Amino acid sequence: MPSRFRRALAALAALSLTTAPLLAQTAYDSVDPFIGTGGEGHTFPGAVAPFGMVQLSPDTDTGCKIRECYGHAAGYRHDDPTIQGFSHTHFSGAGHSDLGDFLVMPAAGERVLLEPGDPRQPGSGYRSRFSHDSETAQPGYYGVTLADSGIRAELTAGTRVGVHRYAFPTGAPAHLILDLRSSLYNYPGKTLWSSIRIRPDGTITGMRETRGWAPARKLFFAMRPSAPLTGHSFLNREEKVEYRGFQGPSRGRDDADQLEGRALVARFDFGKLDRPLELKVAISAVDEDGAIANLDTERGNFDTVRAKTRAAWEQALGAIELDAPAPIKTKVQTALYHALMAPSVFSDADGRYRGPDDQVHKAEGFTFHSTFSLWDTFRAEHPLLLLVQPEQRNADFVQSLIASQQASPFGILPVWQFHGRETWTMIGYHAVPVIADAYLKGVRGFDANAALDAMVKSASYGAYGGLDHYMKLGYVPIDKEPEAASKTVEYAYDDWTIARMARALGKDDVAAAFEKRAGNWRNSFDAKTGFLRARKADGSFRVPFDPTAINYGSDYTEGNAWQYSWFVPHDQAAMFALLGGDKAAVKKLDAMFDFDNSKLDYSHAEDIAGLIGQYIHGNEPSHHVAYLYNFAGQPWRTQERLKQIVESQYKTGPEGLSGNDDLGQMSSWLVFTALGFYPVAPGSNQYVLGRPFVNRAALTLPNGKRFTVVTDGLSDANRYVGKVTLNGKPLARSYITHDEVTAGGELRFTMQAKPNRSWATGKAARPFSTSAAR
Repeated sequence: MPSRFRRALAALAALSLTTAPLLAQTAYDSVDPFIGTGGEGHTFPGAVAPFGMVQLSPDTDTGCKIRECYGHAAGYRHDDPTIQGFSHTHFSGAGHSDLGDFLVMPAAGERVLLEPGDPRQPGSGYRSRFSHDSETAQPGYYGVTLADSGIRAELTAGTRVGVHRYAFPTGAPAHLILDLRSSLYNYPGKTLWSSIRIRPDGTITGMRETRGWAPARKLFFAMRPSAPLTGHSFLNREEKVEYRGFQGPSRGRDDADQLEGRALVARFDFGKLDRPLELKVAISAVDEDGAIANLDTERGNFDTVRAKTRAAWEQALGAIELDAPAPIKTKVQTALYHALMAPSVFSDADGRYRGPDDQVHKAEGFTFHSTFSLWDTFRAEHPLLLLVQPEQRNADFVQSLIASQQASPFGILPVWQFHGRETWTMIGYHAVPVIADAYLKGVRGFDANAALDAMVKSASYGAYGGLDHYMKLGYVPIDKEPEAASKTVEYAYDDWTIARMARALGKDDVAAAFEKRAGNWRNSFDAKTGFLRARKADGSFRVPFDPTAINYGSDYTEGNAWQYSWFVPHDQAAMFALLGGDKAAVKKLDAMFDFDNSKLDYSHAEDIAGLIGQYIHGNEPSHHVAYLYNFAGQPWRTQERLKQIVESQYKTGPEGLSGNDDLGQMSSWLVFTALGFYPVAPGSNQYVLGRPFVNRAALTLPNGKRFTVVTDGLSDANRYVGKVTLNGKPLARSYITHDEVTAGGELRFTMQAKPNRSWATGKAARPFSTSAAR
């Protein structure tokens, strides 16, 4: 560790002895952006504002082959020894790689290399070695020292801008490299076209169009350095031609000031500087003028932008005030931080954005957002945002989904959308429960009838995912459509949420039709084996059948029969009845968690991580399962399983997540679970009680009221809930309602060492199930 860092740490330690109350860990200070940057978490440590359009972060390996890019989906991987540069777009925790747009790397000295080089051969390119000892990361800020050049690099970001600050070694000429070839999903021909030019006022602008996970994605940029250029060079590596620009303080208007092609890289020269160089960068999906306008609307230097973003994070993270032991506080606050990154802003400051039809639209009265990982985030991420973000933000999400449906060439809601483009990744039409849950929980500010129309159209588009067969047969047949068993139950749940919203809007005919469809899960449930199974068009179950088999493109989506047989969130009581009743359901749940996996090999399946028996916490289909003991009248078993999951699946440090964070879903599960409740069935307006993992948590709700969770007797030994009170009155049921939360008040748990086998066991005390509610 460099001596200056040791001195700074010593000074901080000494200060803490005299001013401990002033240095108490705030929500902001508790966040560790490095959690999830190792292992399979796929998070990044760089700078981003809450829901920011720009995610400015280091990329440690962008030269991976397509099948090797999975581990670098976020651009940064903690065990990599070099940094290639700093790019402006990233996913937090996605299970697929893309983005990494407009990579910038500083260079010092007379000789500047314009190829990234081999990470195994120092000095072979512009990439640099670095040490984690020199790294610092906080919400909205990242800093690192590039060991090969001695440059101190710092990053911060506003909503639509990223700001770099580079301190060059004294006396060394300063340069910046801009590589328009670099991407997080590389293959030959990915860059369809790109351009770069220097405008008369010194603003550097350009664009690139790429084909990757999302097709024909266009993105534009505008950059302004804090020091004047002394020279520059543009290269088209496809043609192996270098275009040299001016080499002095003046600038001519010649061809060397602009270049187009498919393999562009640029060098910008600044001479010897007596102060750090700042580079301000804005992006736009619309055009270069949009990027310039975004640049102009977020004014100020590095420190100004950093301070503004820090204030935004302090406010956003302050929605939940925690009193908890330091490790759990760090894990939960970081989880909340990760949950507040997406869906990200994608309209320019003037409201313009590029939609799924590749046309430019204008958001009127709302801010357009994209990056909807809906198969993951409908479960807990969006329900969490309904509690910790303003109503307008949640209304913006819904309006963005509706606007996307109206501009879609297919007339359906997004499936997995980023930068306005559809990827068709994963299954279901899970924008539907996001919209329904928001409306049923009181979010307004959007056209509810237009929303319902979009939901019905998405559920009726026969060409999508076997829906034509589903609507005719009541299930998706495996001999006509892959992943049929999973699709059947996910469609049925989505249909139930359509029915719920239609009923709330007084559209009883629509509600009745979709209530009938919501029962289609039964058609793929095999009572003889007790598993959800894939059926063929003739009605027979596909054989042979192995409930532990996991193969992509088979009967199930990123899972097997063990996980998917529990996916009936809207009618667990009916599913338990088919299993043979409460005792049989509990026995099967225990068999799932206690299954011996020693002879199974799931190494071929990327997203199968965090196994506890056949429970797979690293992927979403299992996320509600631990809470299902409540539906069988044994909530103490839920409490046991939650402790097992939290302790084994969430850690501090880079490998703190057992699986992909998936744009905040893994993190949102932890936030809810730490608070003591979880939305098993979004659309039911209920939260199923588990057990808390914090001493106290106070939620400041969108309506301004406060809801507080208090835990008496929390300790490692006291793992069971003895009793629960709501606003001082005994609570005999294992759920609370959304209205009870948003009314404000206090939920108090009293913990004890032995299970309370009499609390919330009766059928009337159990959470919502459709059949039980009739």
